Amino acid sequence: MDVLIHLFVGLHIVGIAALLGGFLTQMKAMGRGTARFVPGMLHGALTMLVTGAVLVGLNQADGHSVDTVKIGVKLALLIVILGLVYVQRDEETVDKRLFGLVGLLTTVNVFIAVLWT
Repeated sequence: MDVLIHLFVGLHIVGIAALLGGFLTQMKAMGRGTARFVPGMLHGALTMLVTGAVLVGLNQADGHSVDTVKIGVKLALLIVILGLVYVQRDEETVDKRLFGLVGLLTTVNVFIAVLWT
């Protein structure tokens, strides 16, 4: 079971990297006001959602306790991120405040995962 959990943690990190990497590659364009949500950002957010749900289930099945408040906060942030990216995915440009909000929420989600114990 530990190998399976570690596999999904790795996939979860790949999802975070895709979402945050897509944001970071568009930062220069954000300064010009021409940033857009690239497909990798949507795929990364969806990967985070699926792997996060699987991780909760695997940890509970393995007898580990899960901090439901922490998971709920992370899920709420991810749903907001997914909603923003999904709705604006076909737009040629995205408002820089909206684009920055996605980057901020993604970063906050990472820090919640690491620092909330």
